[in-house]
Amino acid sequence: MCGYGKVAAACQMPILSYMGHDIFNLPTMLISNTFPYGKYAILESTDYIREALEKWNELGFHFDAITTGFIPSLKQAEIITHYCREQAALGTKIFVDPVMGDYGQLYGGADEHTIHTMRQMLEVSHLCFPNYTEACLLAGVPYQHEGITKDQARELINKLRRIGALSVLITSCIVEGQHAVVGYNHFSAQYFLLEYDEIPVQFPGTGDIFSSIVIGRLQHDDTLQHATRTAMDTLRRWIDINKDNEDKNSGIPIERHLADL
Repeated sequence: MCGYGKVAAACQMPILSYMGHDIFNLPTMLISNTFPYGKYAILESTDYIREALEKWNELGFHFDAITTGFIPSLKQAEIITHYCREQAALGTKIFVDPVMGDYGQLYGGADEHTIHTMRQMLEVSHLCFPNYTEACLLAGVPYQHEGITKDQARELINKLRRIGALSVLITSCIVEGQHAVVGYNHFSAQYFLLEYDEIPVQFPGTGDIFSSIVIGRLQHDDTLQHATRTAMDTLRRWIDINKDNEDKNSGIPIERHLADL
């Protein structure tokens, strides 16, 4: 949960709520502001999560879906993975956004332990949403600044599936010279590639917007490929509308655009 900036739960909750879903939250940490500002305060909430999940189990709470984001410690990952595995056995869908880095580098606050932590999360995921940097870190393959081929994209997907993810979406790829999202739908056993034209500005939280729209549509029984295309097109419109904002580090002011969903 971010205090200053539209990332993580501050993105996901408004979008999914507007799309008609009942949303509940369990912050993995509190952060004062988004990472790009360069200075931030973090409060990890592992002990709180352990106690909260105990109470949720005692109260018999159950969810149709769980979506996870940044997880700051291995111990927290073990607790959350165990809970997700229990919920999945009851029919809950598990969506994992392995938040770690972008543009070939880890985010501030992430390290080698974070990579191991997110691999654990992939083991229980029905669908994961890494960007290309995160996919490379998880799969243990070099980040290719010049881009990859379609065959390399497919092999990268397969490596993530071998870790445990059933379906996969990899964003922010350059595949044979074209920006693209590549994916695999385990229900249809189909690979797909969806191209897009990049707008050369950077906002934190775009991955959270993308994954929230995909999840929201999947929970309304959309297909993975169509949900992905819709999320890509919506996100591109929002970036284009806000590309001249003076303070991009705070993210996209999503509440102004919810009617577009």
